[in-house]
Amino acid sequence: MSPRLVPAASDPAGRRERPLTITVDGEPLTGIAGQTVAGVLLAAGRPAWRRAPSGAPRGVFCGIGVCFDCLVTVNDERDVRACRRRARDGDAVTTQSRAQGDERDGRRAR
Repeated sequence: MSPRLVPAASDPAGRRERPLTITVDGEPLTGIAGQTVAGVLLAAGRPAWRRAPSGAPRGVFCGIGVCFDCLVTVNDERDVRACRRRARDGDAVTTQSRAQGDERDGRRAR
């Protein structure tokens, strides 16, 4: 998945840019209608947004929804694949983590 955008003026399909804003962990990020949540994150310079149990950074791996490396919470819905979910203006995105001790883990202590 590439963070590059096709400029509207040179888009052979004739699409026009419609800006949108999402909030990621409280930080507003701008994107273009039609971008996935992962696309907005990549275009903003964020190649990784969660941590594996080992602590290794994770972001987009496959880019087609087969793996689960790009999981985020969107509008309080957990485990959304950022590479598959189109960003919508006003979305509230929270990053997730499976790293030990990370408060974004989301698993309940028993």
